[in-house]
Amino acid sequence: MPIDPNRLLGFAFATADLFVEISAEGAIAYAMGASEALSGAEATELVGRPWRDFIGRGDQPLVEALFGGLEIGLRAGPVVVELAAVPADTAPRAVSLSAFRSPGNHGAISCALSGAAVPRALSPGEMYDRMGFEAHATALIRNAETSGAELELAFLELGGLEALRKAATPEERLALEARLNGVLRAHAVGGSAATQLGDERFALVRQRGESRETLVRRISRLLDSGGKADITPTADIISLGGGGDPRQTLRALRFALDGFLRDGGGDAAPADLPEALSRSMARTLDDAGELGRAIRDRDFRLVYQPVVLLKTGALHHYEALVRFGDAQSPFPTIRMAEEMDLIESLDRAILERAMETLAATPGLKLAVNVSGRTIASADFIAHACELIGGRPGVRGRLMIELTESAAIEDLAVADRHLHALREQGCEICLDDFGAGAASLAYLQQLRLDVLKIDGRYIRDLQHGGREAVFVKHLVKMCGELNVRTLAEMVESSVAEDAVRRAGVDMAQGWLYGAASDTPAPAPTRINARMRPALAR
Repeated sequence: MPIDPNRLLGFAFATADLFVEISAEGAIAYAMGASEALSGAEATELVGRPWRDFIGRGDQPLVEALFGGLEIGLRAGPVVVELAAVPADTAPRAVSLSAFRSPGNHGAISCALSGAAVPRALSPGEMYDRMGFEAHATALIRNAETSGAELELAFLELGGLEALRKAATPEERLALEARLNGVLRAHAVGGSAATQLGDERFALVRQRGESRETLVRRISRLLDSGGKADITPTADIISLGGGGDPRQTLRALRFALDGFLRDGGGDAAPADLPEALSRSMARTLDDAGELGRAIRDRDFRLVYQPVVLLKTGALHHYEALVRFGDAQSPFPTIRMAEEMDLIESLDRAILERAMETLAATPGLKLAVNVSGRTIASADFIAHACELIGGRPGVRGRLMIELTESAAIEDLAVADRHLHALREQGCEICLDDFGAGAASLAYLQQLRLDVLKIDGRYIRDLQHGGREAVFVKHLVKMCGELNVRTLAEMVESSVAEDAVRRAGVDMAQGWLYGAASDTPAPAPTRINARMRPALAR
């Protein structure tokens, strides 16, 4: 059959495995190329099918937004999406999709599809969380230095979104969130470089070239709720050129993201990454100076959260948590301490304060957090051993919690250092297993006494499913390794019952008491079904 000239135009941009044309009515009108290898079906089998039958359900909102925002003569993508399984019993396949709406082709959309070069980092329909977005954006910037791609960081504030969410029925809200997710991802590099920063605030990395006004106008149209409520987008954009040290790039990104999270579009955004970096370094140096002073002057406090034994509900120990000023979460300060090489000094100061508390409180047992970066320091280990050795009365009452906020580069050295602390009577706990840097390699190569399961698994454990299977198998494996398990973020009796049934040994969370300025006795919590047995 003769090929329409407009289709030839499509082929001109489609150095791809498969070319598909979508009619104005939303059906596949034409298909040519390696369809069977890419999708599992012959090209002729695709013709006549709605495009939604061809795209995996989780990525349909993304493709719908991509098509809906495509103006005549413009190209969109590439984005990575999953195709629907064809036939139904085959596994879905990831592809890179680009789309083009050519003039004079009766509203049809030309699509070029190629096998995805790398596995997807996210499941269909997902966006990155804040930390994942920072890492992904930094990687995109580094890749752009060699590929020549021109990228920018777009900050979006969707005024009226929360009001629309509150007015929606549960079904309407699910549809709204799917549409919102699809619209944001359709404008992001690869269909994934997007994140939510607040109720109405989002960020994404996109290709440079389109004006801010065009972006705002298109997003407003795609999110039109049919008159129920108005969503009014605003946008700030900064260039992501400039290269430089990846750590500095990440710091600049964090500065820009933190500023938008805090201030929204009220203040002028940095014009580009170098300006963001300049502002970030100035603020970070000021903050680092303040942190250094706080460490030197011991201008922080420790609070204490109880950890209980699940079999009896009895108090096992307290975790000592650091607090600065009025801030409840120390995470931003600790992250900065690691980036500015102040974490070892901070860990030393916290350990010294905790040792004073132990010496003044007979019978008290404390867990103290130590960064993975600090545990590699021979000087810190020597200082810790000297502190413990000089107070024989605290022996056996100190637990070291190895945090995963910074990856351990040499596990063999870390294990030797942890063993030296164990010889001083310390127990060793691996914090937040299942998140961040912590991995099975840590469990395999470090001699541990306790493993703390990350709270995201505990939150979902009570609902069953994959998290429950993961936790049960992890507990069984730890039992075979003679490692006890500790569940964090146990906040309800239902969650407590779930972790107990999974075989976890210890728990901490608001159910047993919030962190307090003094290690007050924890309330005893014993499952009602256990009371008769304990009474005997």
